[in-house]
Amino acid sequence: MTTYILFGAIIFVILVLVSMFKILNEYERGVIFMLGRFYKVKGPGLIIVIPLIQEMVKVDLRTIVLDVPSQDVISQDNVSVKVNAVIYFRIIDPEKAVIQVANVFDATSQLAQTTLRSVLGKHDLDEMLAERDKLNSDIQSILDSQTDAWGIKVTNVEIKHVDLDESMIRAIAKQAEAERNRRAKVIHAQGEQQAAETLVDAANMLVTNPQAMQLRYLQTLTDVAGEKSSTIVFPLPMDLVEPLMNKLKGGDK
Repeated sequence: MTTYILFGAIIFVILVLVSMFKILNEYERGVIFMLGRFYKVKGPGLIIVIPLIQEMVKVDLRTIVLDVPSQDVISQDNVSVKVNAVIYFRIIDPEKAVIQVANVFDATSQLAQTTLRSVLGKHDLDEMLAERDKLNSDIQSILDSQTDAWGIKVTNVEIKHVDLDESMIRAIAKQAEAERNRRAKVIHAQGEQQAAETLVDAANMLVTNPQAMQLRYLQTLTDVAGEKSSTIVFPLPMDLVEPLMNKLKGGDK
């Protein structure tokens, strides 16, 4: 009987000694508590944890990708949209991540959801669609400052989708079409203005040089008498017309 007890005691001691040794990977750390109080952070590699006296909480230091569920957001111009995002963060202080917050992942997720709604609610719909980089930076800085007490570093925030209602999509399409029409009319008006200015300059040059006017007259006749044209043109020299015009002007006086 004594032999069985001794054998059992030896096996128990061996099991206790084996359970004392823990192996942590390069990306893991062990937060050690001794009799309920924080002792130290150990790892990576082989560490010793005394059973019944010490307790270890394992912490992963790798970057974690957190998908933020779709949030109903009302923009500053009273447009209802659904927005979802993805957050990249990692634990840089295992002690704070274990002691200061009960569940670091749930806490970060809930904080990200509320921050996403509050930040986007301060911007118009056009800013949400056109200035995502700025919004991502604002959300990232807010999350990083608030999670610093938990030993967390938020490295990046990306807004993935901004979903709109069908009615709002149609309204935006109409707005874009109206904007394109406005630009087309402005460009057409600017072209007319430039053409008018060029014609005025050309007219001033022709008035100062009658020979140029005669050459332009002949060029017009050439254009009129093109191929397959049924128009008959009788050219009349300007030298004959000018005296007649002068006589008519003199008769009027």
